Amino acid sequence: MAKQVQKPKPLKFLWESLGILAGSALTALGLVLFLIPNRIAAGGVSGIATIIHYVVHLPVGLTMLAMEIPLFLASVRHLGLGFGIRTLLGALSLPLFIDSFTPLLPKVTDNDLLASLYGGVLVGVGIGIVFRSRGSTGGTDELAALLHKFTGFPLGQILLLLDGLIITGAGVVFGIESALYALITVFVTARVIDVVQEGLAVVRAALIISDCSEEIARGILERLNRGATALKGTGLYTGKQREILVAVVSQSEVSLLKEVVYEVDPGAFLIVADVHEVLGEGFKKWA
Repeated sequence: MAKQVQKPKPLKFLWESLGILAGSALTALGLVLFLIPNRIAAGGVSGIATIIHYVVHLPVGLTMLAMEIPLFLASVRHLGLGFGIRTLLGALSLPLFIDSFTPLLPKVTDNDLLASLYGGVLVGVGIGIVFRSRGSTGGTDELAALLHKFTGFPLGQILLLLDGLIITGAGVVFGIESALYALITVFVTARVIDVVQEGLAVVRAALIISDCSEEIARGILERLNRGATALKGTGLYTGKQREILVAVVSQSEVSLLKEVVYEVDPGAFLIVADVHEVLGEGFKKWA
């Protein structure tokens, strides 16, 4: 069995740390260029800091740092050192990047819709890179983890509630339109994080149910130069045993796959689904 060559641990740690720093910098750019100057508080500690900034005129980064420190210490105490260390670099670098960029970078647009969209994209890319680097920017993630430990409520529901409260607060301070734009940003950010972590849906997985599975598998191998895996299945209506072929192909190969299947068996049952990421032979390797 072939073994994947692993990066030495110090080198891997270095690359992950650089990834966390790069992701934090991109997140800060999204906040400084688009969200903060347009009063869009899209949840998280940055959202709280944005509200405080416009109420009492404190720097956003400094306010975030003041909130991050007790959250970090509480996380280390109650959730363990491992949880705290993974969040430390992102939690410290993001506020520092924000306050460093703020005096240097101008506001890009006065259009709140453009700000919510492009700010959401930049923040989503940044946080996605941080997550891929096995890090975190801390903040409400830490608070949610703590509340989950002490209350037992599902983590996702706690995060949703916290972000909802922050966006509601923004609506009270900045007006209802600002809260609506913040919701757009939250949606865009979540989708972009998924894309960064899982990849674009440019690969398709096919399930093929046919009595001619061997011939179809041979056609996939010869004409598409792709492999296939046969699973044992039973038709619940007929009770008949048959093989189910599983094949993963690129988006451009879907038409040829259909041609191969239906040339062999016009009555075949074919399911084609989006796949966001495929690791293994013929596709990309795990880094």
